[in-house]
Amino acid sequence: MSYCCGLQPYDDDDDEDVDDDDANGEVTGTQHSPGQELPENYVAVQKTERCQFNLLTVAGISDFRKGLGLSRGKKFLLNDVPHISLCSSRNPPGNVEWKRPKEICDNPRLIIEGISAHDLNQGMLGNCWFVAACSCLAIKSELWNKVIPDWKEQEWDPIHTESYAGIFHFRFWIFGDWVDVVVDDRLPTIDGKLIYCHSNMQNEFWTALLEKAYAKLSMCYESLDGGNTADAMVDFTGGVAESIDMEEGKYATSIAARMKLIEDLLHVFERGGIISCAIKVSKSDREIHLANGLVKGHAYSVTAIQKVRMGQGLLALLNPEKIFLIRMRNPWGKTEWKGMWSDSSEEWKRVSNTERTALGLTVKNDGEFWMAVEDWCKIFTDVDVCRLINTSLLSIQKTWHEAVFFSSWTKHAEPRHNRSGGCVNNRDTFLQNPQFVFDITKEEDEVLISIQQQDMKIHRPEGQGKNLYIGFSVFKVELNRIYRIHKLITQTSAATSAYTNTRTVFMRKLLSKGRYIIIPSTFAPEDLGEFMIRVFTDVNSSCRELTQDKPKVTCWSICLGYPQLVSQIYVHGANGLQSQDSDGGANPYVIVYCEGSSVQSTVQKNTLDPLFDLRAIFYRKRPRKAITVQVWNSCTVQDQFLGEVVLPATLKDLAEPQKLQLHKRGQGMEEEMPGTITFKVVTSSQLTAM
Repeated sequence: MSYCCGLQPYDDDDDEDVDDDDANGEVTGTQHSPGQELPENYVAVQKTERCQFNLLTVAGISDFRKGLGLSRGKKFLLNDVPHISLCSSRNPPGNVEWKRPKEICDNPRLIIEGISAHDLNQGMLGNCWFVAACSCLAIKSELWNKVIPDWKEQEWDPIHTESYAGIFHFRFWIFGDWVDVVVDDRLPTIDGKLIYCHSNMQNEFWTALLEKAYAKLSMCYESLDGGNTADAMVDFTGGVAESIDMEEGKYATSIAARMKLIEDLLHVFERGGIISCAIKVSKSDREIHLANGLVKGHAYSVTAIQKVRMGQGLLALLNPEKIFLIRMRNPWGKTEWKGMWSDSSEEWKRVSNTERTALGLTVKNDGEFWMAVEDWCKIFTDVDVCRLINTSLLSIQKTWHEAVFFSSWTKHAEPRHNRSGGCVNNRDTFLQNPQFVFDITKEEDEVLISIQQQDMKIHRPEGQGKNLYIGFSVFKVELNRIYRIHKLITQTSAATSAYTNTRTVFMRKLLSKGRYIIIPSTFAPEDLGEFMIRVFTDVNSSCRELTQDKPKVTCWSICLGYPQLVSQIYVHGANGLQSQDSDGGANPYVIVYCEGSSVQSTVQKNTLDPLFDLRAIFYRKRPRKAITVQVWNSCTVQDQFLGEVVLPATLKDLAEPQKLQLHKRGQGMEEEMPGTITFKVVTSSQLTAM
């Protein structure tokens, strides 16, 4: 979801190339260029490179505060060339002056009486998505303390003004790493007033400085004009973003779906996550003010979800009726919901004073308001959820195992080295994309998968900055596969995400026991870019990237031999097995043997017609040695043999379904046993054929 408000939406097609001098020509105030003589009380600190951004190292911050800056009472000036600009593709919004907080007000402060969502008010920039994310951040002290580290050390000291150095340090989670961003305290103003994000209190500046630090990641305030709330929430937390389509989920009409959603959102809040929402708007429209007080195409932060008891006094204790309410905040700091459960609505008379006080209900136009869950689900169309996934082993909460990998879609003339094959629609090239394998070792496990592409906002000043359309597919594969897939034969699709041009694509999926491969891709072939994949499971999934196409040729290959054939077998199931217990049932499983290797299925409980759904692949050095498939019954003392089939697995096999009668093993292998087994097998002399 992208939301644009305030100024006109960012339009790639309307951009013109603007050089740095022109882009900043209308800006006046304290600006300095290389070689320009600085005022005596300023110190220029050279920027350093970290990741793809121009940043100052944490060591540099500490050295400056403890050394040169503090000892001489000098002010910090980051030697940006140029420093963060306002605009790259259009003129600034007036006669802008860059001023330090002391030039704007008396007794400036970084934070006054703590941080709250009411500190945030959107300015002339169309970044309600960013301000909404900041509002979510503000209600979680454990989160904003990480984004604004050691804030007390950065605070103004009105008594020892000489200790103020004009340097501020913020941290953002950028593409898998916490990145330190340093800015000086100059802020854009018109007529002495901040023109962008600002606090309700004139002398509080954390909001404006945080916005400047975030804008620095792309070197331009204008790059924040229109964006995705989920992206900012992830950058503030390192969490995993999930976008929920309210219409697709039928939350407005289905009570069961709605209650399941609210329980999930409550769980997100309890685990420290944050939530934002919006009402969809067409591309041709800008923000539309609705009669109910809400604004379409505008991002709202969710600041609370509460179950409220109805009734007054003793009736409230006896009344079992409760209602779920959601509290939200408009980044503008005004313009609120006017319907049921709005600030001065009649519904609040049904709630006791004690309950209203506990909820923190205030009747004023401060941009914060309550809504009933039913109305919220009917009106809002898009919800962004940022989950904080607990990976700590020393926690009483559910612990997830996380696997993180960085890779890229790259182009190569040789198909086996090409990694930009496009989506599954491109059958000839899709499997050329990067592949990641993981195991589900429980009978069932919920898996969280997130694919994040590099943030493109940094390229907006250059007239670029469009995200790729990305997504991924998940396939259930052979239990013993350790090489890349080259052809889909017996593998089955387990899940496929939507393909969108958002920065992150996320999916939650309940998967059964087995081995799976994730194939992230761009929608179109030969679209190039970097991405990060994160996989969360309940137990260790042994997730890893598959890079090899077939077994390597080594010096031992001469002595021990090298595979001449590759065979793939899919055992679907069995029918009519012999009863093994007094109840007339059995607990069968299947084992596939090939040249000393074996693959075993899970045990199917109390059935004579099991569905094994077992896949295996073997690289065979001795083509004449057959593949054996055996069926066994699982017992407490000793497992019982139920029959086998022997498969030559030659090049004549065409992966067609086959059904064979089970036989005895050894000398009695000619004798039949009760039951048949259904399978597919395919063999090739080309080791990269499957």
